[in-house]
Amino acid sequence: MSSRPNASRTSDSERAPLTLPALRAMKAAGEPVVMVTAYDHPSALAAEHAQADVVLVGDSGAMTVLGYDSTVPATTDEMLMLTRATRRGLRTPVLVADLPFGSYEVSDEQAVATAMRFVKEGGAHAVKLERGEPTSVARAAAIVAAGIPVMGHIGLTPQTATALGGYRAQGRTGADAAKIVDQAVALQDAGCFAIVLECIPSPVTEAVMERMDRAVVIGIGAGPATDGQVLVFHDLLGIREGKGAKFVKRYADLQDAMDAGVAAYAADVRSRTYPAPEHEYGMPEDQVAALREALAD
Repeated sequence: MSSRPNASRTSDSERAPLTLPALRAMKAAGEPVVMVTAYDHPSALAAEHAQADVVLVGDSGAMTVLGYDSTVPATTDEMLMLTRATRRGLRTPVLVADLPFGSYEVSDEQAVATAMRFVKEGGAHAVKLERGEPTSVARAAAIVAAGIPVMGHIGLTPQTATALGGYRAQGRTGADAAKIVDQAVALQDAGCFAIVLECIPSPVTEAVMERMDRAVVIGIGAGPATDGQVLVFHDLLGIREGKGAKFVKRYADLQDAMDAGVAAYAADVRSRTYPAPEHEYGMPEDQVAALREALAD
């Protein structure tokens, strides 16, 4: 039995806010978890109306909305601003915030302090950190021990993409695949309520899933075996140039529509066809006369 009413039969006003136990119940019931990124109030509203289960304020926002060429430059203050804006547009999904690069690696104390800011100042329910090597596992365990839920992230981890050889699939050899499986188990043992698997072969995902009895597993370019899927808001809606990664399915082409709309507006302004009479505010003729009389004095 489903852990909650079918989303297609539940209105926004009737849908109760999701909780971490509800996500675990969805996993147990085999009900797919829908996760999407959002970075501001309008994208949060779209996720809310679509009845997404989890919304991630990803550090991908560094590239999609802040204009950086990677996720690395994003600061804690910038990510907090995006998290607060997203929080104001949500009512029901679980809100997870990415901890930006450099905000948690130095020590457990730094990691806990940063995570607390995202909960207290940003309104996040949980935080996400990248990598599954011993240091990141220790940071995750420390944050969990402080009472803050943690989502792990392994496979392709954009914050350290350079060290991984660029934005490419991970775990394509037996040894590398085994390392990913071990990292997933370590993050689950550290208390992570969920783990993102990014850009790994489907057989590796299947091996991970055999060992995930507690953590909810979300895939992005990791095949269909996971408990749920996530895509970047701007990728799935086509608010970007180019086709994007192999795993992206584009559900709209909003960049083309936005470009065309702004171009049409610019053309109307230049040809003086906008504003047209229907866009003007008028005045009664007697008040126009009164204005002219007042200015003539």
